[in-house]
Amino acid sequence: MKSATGLTGSGSRDWFLQRVSAVVLAIYTFIVFGWILFHSGFNYEQWSGFMMTLPMKIFSLLAILSLIVHAWIGMWQVFTDYVTTRQMGPSASGLRLVLTTAVIVGVFIYAIWGIQIFWAK
Repeated sequence: MKSATGLTGSGSRDWFLQRVSAVVLAIYTFIVFGWILFHSGFNYEQWSGFMMTLPMKIFSLLAILSLIVHAWIGMWQVFTDYVTTRQMGPSASGLRLVLTTAVIVGVFIYAIWGIQIFWAK
């Protein structure tokens, strides 16, 4: 049975995408914290100069997309595992719909905001 709400419709592809997105986010975090550690006492101009270089803008966009994929798959898993009719009765489907909609709205706003920050200039 193909899932209507999973990201790819396949558990193994979702698992793989979540692992790849985690690696991208870990590398991004390592680079940003590494820059901070080696540039103590930096000011806004230096930080902006680093973050607004083309490689960091592209990597930041990739990190934003990775966070969206990672969050969607993770929250979908949590909702399908823990918001069940067996535990909550018939109201579980409605609650799962509300929670899923909130995640969709949240990641959509995050994506638009992140793209605007890095590419609106």
